[in-house]
Amino acid sequence: MPLPRKLNQFATLVEIIARLRAPDGCPWDRKQTHTSLRENLLQECYEVLEALDEGDSGKLGEELGDLLMQIVLHSQIATEAGEFELGEVISSINTKLIRRHPHVFGSLKVKDAEEVAHNWEVLKQRERGADSSMLESVPKQMPALSYSQEIQRRVAQIGFDWEDIDGVIDKLAEEVGEFRRAGSQRQKEQEFGDLLFTLANIARRLGIDLEAALRQANRRFYRRFTYMEEVCRQRGINLGELSFDEQNALWEEAKKKVEG
Repeated sequence: MPLPRKLNQFATLVEIIARLRAPDGCPWDRKQTHTSLRENLLQECYEVLEALDEGDSGKLGEELGDLLMQIVLHSQIATEAGEFELGEVISSINTKLIRRHPHVFGSLKVKDAEEVAHNWEVLKQRERGADSSMLESVPKQMPALSYSQEIQRRVAQIGFDWEDIDGVIDKLAEEVGEFRRAGSQRQKEQEFGDLLFTLANIARRLGIDLEAALRQANRRFYRRFTYMEEVCRQRGINLGELSFDEQNALWEEAKKKVEG
């Protein structure tokens, strides 16, 4: 088969994936299933998030391509199995976008983004049916912090929320007290979970993506700690043999020296 030429077209990607899955294609690609690709799909999503966190547009474009490849590969596997075709995937999302934007593709009038978000949840609930929970479609496989923010965001759309953030801050103080009073390990785990849940609510109210904030904190810690390790190597010091106060002094030095 000749090499594809129109490399900037979506149809070329579809063609390449089909070729890789063909009987005389790539052994690795032919071996893959929906199940075997689960971790690959998740990893590509995280790599997109990392590019977004770094603000690297070049890397973002590349990672979105890797993610798009996963989508096309899953669609090709489904086509071969007679499950669905890529055209159905595209038709489904196009139909959904039109249906859920009546203020753009219909005659509905809205005043702001908040009203759009509220209408979105109302439309989704109609699609789910009266007997289903509005939380039902939130993927339980999501990272726990993201899941917490999402379910709290959804219920807030129907008014189940604190009137202002001060009430949530008071709730956080209450949860800290309950955590300190917890006796058994099971109680501590439960109260710690409530603490995290309340922090997720505060982050949501402030427009903070809790997962992104924690990833950034993790990266700051990584950069600062590796600075400490490098300083110890340069000075001929064993980091593990320093006292906590000495280690903490190095940490404060790292905070001043390492950006972010």
